[in-house]
Amino acid sequence: MNRALVLHTPAGHLLGQFALPEALPDSPRGLVLLPKAHRVAVDDPNTLIFRQAGYAVLAIELLSEREMHYADAAQDVARLGARLLDVLALAERDGDMERLPLVIFASGEATPAALRAAARRDAQVRALAVHGGPLDRAGLEALRMLAAPLLMLTDVDAGEPGWQRAAAHLGCPHAAQRLAPGETAGSAAVAWFGRWLAAT
Repeated sequence: MNRALVLHTPAGHLLGQFALPEALPDSPRGLVLLPKAHRVAVDDPNTLIFRQAGYAVLAIELLSEREMHYADAAQDVARLGARLLDVLALAERDGDMERLPLVIFASGEATPAALRAAARRDAQVRALAVHGGPLDRAGLEALRMLAAPLLMLTDVDAGEPGWQRAAAHLGCPHAAQRLAPGETAGSAAVAWFGRWLAAT
C-alpha cells in the first residue's frame, strides 16, 4: 500500500508518501521516518532499501512549496525541527503508523532537525541514523538530551566529519561509520535499526 499524505501548516502544505514494505505488509518491522528539506522523490533508493528490509516508510517534506524557493529556508533548524515534531505527532495518531516502533533516517540539511526532534520525543523515537549534514547545528541542549541510539554515517571520500564536534556532547549510545565503497547509507541504517529494535 502506498498513499499520499498532506500536513497542513500556516506556511503551506507539507507533502509526504507512506508505503508499506514489499513483503509481509501486514506486519512491518517498524516505521522509518525520512524527513526531507527538499522535495520527496518517489524513487528514493533508501525508501526501496527500507521497504525490502521489512519496514514501512514515511517520507515527508519539511518545507512548503513556497518555502522551497528560498535558498536559506533549509538552514532554519528551529523551523525544520518544529515541523518534524508535527510529523511525529501525525504518526502517533495515524491508524497505519501508530503501533509501529519508529526510527528516523535523515540526511543533509534535515540532520540537525532530526536530532533535535528525536531529543524531544525520546519515548517515541527508538533509534536514529544520519548521513552527513551539520549534526552540531542541532545545539548543545539537543545533543545532551538525545536518548535514542545514534548512528553517524559519512561517505568514504568525505572530508573531516562534522560529527566529531558533536560526539563529545552525546550521552546516548552512538557510533560513527564511514561507508565502504559501494555500501549504501540505507543498508547501514537497516543494520543499526535492527540492532536496537531487537533490544527493546
